[in-house]
Amino acid sequence: MRDGGRPRAFRLHAGGFTLLEVMISLAIVGGLLVTLIYTLNYHLGIAGRHRSVTVATSLAAEKMYEMERTPAAGKGQFPEPYEGFSYETAVKASSFPGMSEISVVVSDGKEKISLAELIRKVK
Repeated sequence: MRDGGRPRAFRLHAGGFTLLEVMISLAIVGGLLVTLIYTLNYHLGIAGRHRSVTVATSLAAEKMYEMERTPAAGKGQFPEPYEGFSYETAVKASSFPGMSEISVVVSDGKEKISLAELIRKVK
């Protein structure tokens, strides 16, 4: 017995991993990869939504600035590169004397941004 007196069963696999150990490690790595991919997709979705809301807010502010100069109700699409965004403007009478309420709604189909403001009535 040159092996130090160990039984034969222990001498056979002393230098490597068993199939069970390899399967467990692959299951752990697979679970980590699934979690990582899910988290990445989730955060990319959030980043896309934030981009859309930011662009829509900027376009609504620009349209509101135009409405302050010449208030008029209407609908339309924005030109390139914002052709995916549409707008709707409205002018309403206000409960305050001599004031009108102007509003702008900008939408990309998923997100909708609304801005409203009081202005002096145009004579």
